[in-house]
Amino acid sequence: MKYKLSILVAVLAALPTLSLAQIAPTGTSVVIKEKGAVRSVDSVVMQGRIIAIDQDTRRVTIKGGSGKELSFVAGPEVKNFAQLKVGDIVTMNVIQSLALELKKGGHELRQRVESGETISAQPGQKPMGGESTTVRIIADVTAVNKKTGVVSLRGPQRTLDLKVKDKTMLKDIAVGDQVEATFEEATVISVRAGKPAKGVK
Repeated sequence: MKYKLSILVAVLAALPTLSLAQIAPTGTSVVIKEKGAVRSVDSVVMQGRIIAIDQDTRRVTIKGGSGKELSFVAGPEVKNFAQLKVGDIVTMNVIQSLALELKKGGHELRQRVESGETISAQPGQKPMGGESTTVRIIADVTAVNKKTGVVSLRGPQRTLDLKVKDKTMLKDIAVGDQVEATFEEATVISVRAGKPAKGVK
């Protein structure tokens, strides 16, 4: 089933910088290293409480624990909108993953491939939805600065300088190699009724 969260995802994805959370955003980070490869995973959970809903204009206002409010219009793609109620708790889970793999002397074509999946609530359920995006890139290594920890990569569309925190990872990288980068992001938003979570005003 196709379900594009559009505005809802874009707005709630900005919650950390807006400090819009009923409880402080909680997150975890994991880094896995292997020879010629590294993968980092970051996970963040945030909450907000609905304080106003306009059924005619589909405008929803959410308030965070800091007292800040955010108002947005939910488009027709937000299913089961009529199920929303003032006081409902909106929870968002975001997972981001970046994997880098070194291809010594690689000769693959530079490429960029994107894919995505979406989910939506069933009829009668509380509004919920999610989407995931995967971007896979094959890029050529055009320069390596082991002193600054910067690797220059030329992909199918542009060239970028990648700052590597762990400089020891650069010892096996050389000009002429290739790097395969896979970025994945998954966002799931759910709404629930009932007693607010601890810390929610």
